Amino acid sequence: MPPGDTTAATGRPARGTAAIRGALALAAALTLGALAPTAAAAPAGRVPEPEPPCTAGTGPYQRELEAGLGRPVDGVQSTADCVAVRSFQRTHRVTPADGYAGLVTHRTMVAVNARENANADGSCPVRTHRVTCVDLERQLLWVQRGERVVFAPVPIRTGRDDQETRPGWHEVYWRSKDHESTLYDNAPMPYAQFFDGGQALHGRPGDLYAHGGSAGCVNLSVPDAERLWNLLAEGDAVYVWGTKPGTDD
Repeated sequence: MPPGDTTAATGRPARGTAAIRGALALAAALTLGALAPTAAAAPAGRVPEPEPPCTAGTGPYQRELEAGLGRPVDGVQSTADCVAVRSFQRTHRVTPADGYAGLVTHRTMVAVNARENANADGSCPVRTHRVTCVDLERQLLWVQRGERVVFAPVPIRTGRDDQETRPGWHEVYWRSKDHESTLYDNAPMPYAQFFDGGQALHGRPGDLYAHGGSAGCVNLSVPDAERLWNLLAEGDAVYVWGTKPGTDD
């Protein structure tokens, strides 16, 4: 029978071969779809492990941390105090984050609290040019141009008793990126920026607060020293004031 012939026995028009194949394919697809197994649900995520108990004891800066975190100030560590201190440590990348109210955490909190208005009391002179401010009392460093802070406060370590960092106006007169001390057994002084008679702003690898103080330099963490290096240049002003706690003058 020629294509398109309508002389089927039923008297109805005969379907073309292509139409029949399409109908059969559709039926097969629907059948297979109905019989196909349902995809397995994605496994649920792991249930987070419970927070380990916070067991650190009372630290030397307990009262300071309690006050800064809005906790009752009694100088005695509680579980809630410990958890609050640990949360602060984690937020500000203080290690170990164990809830202990130690020196590193205290110095970090002082820096964090100063960020809102570092020069609130006007101790660092305001100038139209860039000034690196070194606050010996709070052990903080920041940089300002006019009244705008261009380098937020960071913790520092300055000179120990009898080797204090010299106060007053200074100027960055020499920079040495990979400097090693010629006085102290080639101790590394990365990102050194000298401002007064051998005293420099520089990074200190390892524990920033070891040994109670520097030999007069202003020590920063290495990442902070690198950021400061990328901001300052020779000729920049440095202003140092105050008295470091634990020194005579």
